[in-house]
Amino acid sequence: MAPEGTAEGAEPDHPFRKVGERTIYEGYVIRVGSAEFEGPGGVEMVRDVVHHPGAVSVVPVKDDGTVVLVRQYRTAIEGMLLEIPAGKRDVDGEPPEVTARRELAEEVGYEAAELEPLIVLAHSPGFCDELNHIYLARGLTPCERAVDGPEEEHMTIVEVPLAEVFSLIGSGELYDAKSVVGVTLAHHRLFGAPGPA
Repeated sequence: MAPEGTAEGAEPDHPFRKVGERTIYEGYVIRVGSAEFEGPGGVEMVRDVVHHPGAVSVVPVKDDGTVVLVRQYRTAIEGMLLEIPAGKRDVDGEPPEVTARRELAEEVGYEAAELEPLIVLAHSPGFCDELNHIYLARGLTPCERAVDGPEEEHMTIVEVPLAEVFSLIGSGELYDAKSVVGVTLAHHRLFGAPGPA
């Protein structure tokens, strides 16, 4: 599959070529493949590749400059994680903006008058093809939450001034990659480049 923004069949800008792949695991969210590539000079390479449907994330900022975060249990780290609202792109063919609006309502109970794209983030391109569409949400109005799953049922909503999230990053309390990128870009979009933590 060509990355978003790259036309299928377009000439690559590199000397590598994928020659095959076999599925070695397929789970609820991800599929793991053993992929074969040919590199410069005909060198053969085998790499594990994790396929993910993609995700959306939202940085909801209220009119007073407060950002709405969530703290929820994440099974991979076996602990609570402070992060921006996010979710999988698990509805086939659904535009990422539509998914982002749904996740914003489900997780924190807000609708946004404005949803601005900030970045499409590659989380771990060394082994995973997940792309995360991150948005800035403004003009927030409350709506009914529709939590999905035990993690969301037990999540808590945390509101902090956007300018203070850099101290949370500096202290290590906010260390989720998509959230660090999202709040930094949101602050830059709204207030200019942040100062030192």
